[in-house]
Amino acid sequence: MTHRGFSHIGLSTLDLDKTRAFYEGVLGFKPVVADTITNVPAKYDAGINRGLGVPAGFYHFAFETNSAPALTKKRDELRAKGVETTEIVDHGWARSIYFKDPNGISLEYCCIIGGRPDGGEMMHGQFTVPRAALELTDTLTKARSTGNRVKTGV
Repeated sequence: MTHRGFSHIGLSTLDLDKTRAFYEGVLGFKPVVADTITNVPAKYDAGINRGLGVPAGFYHFAFETNSAPALTKKRDELRAKGVETTEIVDHGWARSIYFKDPNGISLEYCCIIGGRPDGGEMMHGQFTVPRAALELTDTLTKARSTGNRVKTGV
């Protein structure tokens, strides 16, 4: 069997119109289908990580850009549309920007800038991240308070 990527991603939201405006209007994704499920409590926490009580970076969706210049362009486009983003974060093998959707779901745009670490290196703890680096809310707050000039180690 050949894997061809995701078939779809299900998101929960308290405001479908606002969520669709973000993913379609701001990020430029085309809708395939939008199912509405009834009998859901009127108030619930749509943010995956908040609901589980874990840092913002634990569960997130990462979208690929094809180059470092494309990542910079995407960051600037998002900021021009009023989306708070981190500065570009250099992971060594990749660079990323982080932001949130209207439901508090953590999102990332990423580009590979070198070879991916091989499976053995990744599986033996060679790439560790401090828990504080996963708190996207703090990172965005710092970026906002310094006019998006802060460099971050997320």
